[in-house]
Order: sequence, then structure tokens, then C-alpha cells
Amino acid sequence: MSRHHDKQDILMVGVGGQGIVLASDILGDAALDMGLDVKKTDTLGMAQRGGSVTSHLRIGQKVWSPLINAPEADILLAFEKLEAARWVGYLKPGGTVIINNLAIPPLSISLGTQVYPADEAILDSFRAVTDSVHLVDGTDRVAGLGDIRTLNIFMLGYLLRFLPLEISDEQWQKSMARHLPAKILDLNKRAFEAGREAAAGVNI
Repeated sequence: MSRHHDKQDILMVGVGGQGIVLASDILGDAALDMGLDVKKTDTLGMAQRGGSVTSHLRIGQKVWSPLINAPEADILLAFEKLEAARWVGYLKPGGTVIINNLAIPPLSISLGTQVYPADEAILDSFRAVTDSVHLVDGTDRVAGLGDIRTLNIFMLGYLLRFLPLEISDEQWQKSMARHLPAKILDLNKRAFEAGREAAAGVNI
């Protein structure tokens, strides 16, 4: 089933409105279609106001618990930089972190009570844990496609290169069709392919 592991623990993090839960649903359903066991749990903190959103997704031959413990995430997929920094403690040593190059300052920073960390500080916190640190210009890429709301599907396409799961193109397509309205399906398929292309030249 896997090139490297008998399971994959994937933690997706970001802020409300970025489609994180939808992305994890699509990946989870594609894995289920391949006969794998999937457990997931989502946490929405003030999501409608740009608060933190996390989705724990565990995939394997047999998965007992939906929660990923720290530090056991094989992959941290972050849709926003500060949210990535918040969850660095969950990434296992030698795991993979994929960070969308986007800053959405929370209220504490907007009010001046905190300072948004510099990119290098965020990246260095991950480099202390792993060599597999990837900062991706996802928001810019999907803006070029015409709709930044496809970021979540772009990030799924990028993630695919790092997933040691044999999920077929057919299963991806089926799962996207189940979860996305028909009128935006083609646009999201293009975003998925753009994400895949963006990751094609990355060393893993």
C-alpha cells in the first residue's frame, strides 16, 4: 500500500474560509475508495472569522484513533504561515512540512499586541525538525487560474508528490466530483494539476 510506511498521519492547518475540511474530506474519501482505513477529526475555532482550523487525517490498513499525537504527524500541510508555526511541535522528526506562502495576521497582531514572525523564523523552527521544508506560492498560483478559492485543491495536488499512498487518478477525480459542485469542478481539476506540476521538480 505504501512505499515507506504502513500509515500516514496528515495534519492540515490554516484559517477559516480556506477550505481545509473540504480538502481533507476529498483526500480521505479517495483513500477509502482504495480500500484503506481512514479516521479524521476537524477543529474549527471561530472559523467564520478567520480563526484557526485544523484537520487530523489518519490513513492506513487499520487506524484506531482519529487524533494525531505530537510529534507524530508524517506531513503538516499548512495553508497559512502563522498556523504552520503554531503546529511545528506536531511534526515528527524527518517529516514533511508544506507551507503556503500566505500571511493572514490574527486580531492580536492587527491590534499590535503581537508581531507576525518572519519567514526565516518560521522556516528555521521546522528546519530544526526536518530537512523536508517546502514554502509554496500557492495563493499566487491559484490567483493566476482565476479563483483563489481553489487554493485547497492546489495544495492537495502539491501534497500528492509527498504521499506514499497509491491513490489512483481515477479515485482523485471521483472524490473531487463527489465533493465539488459541477460548475466549478473543471476549475478545481486545473488547480489540482497546477499543484501537482508545482511539486514535480521538488526533491523529496
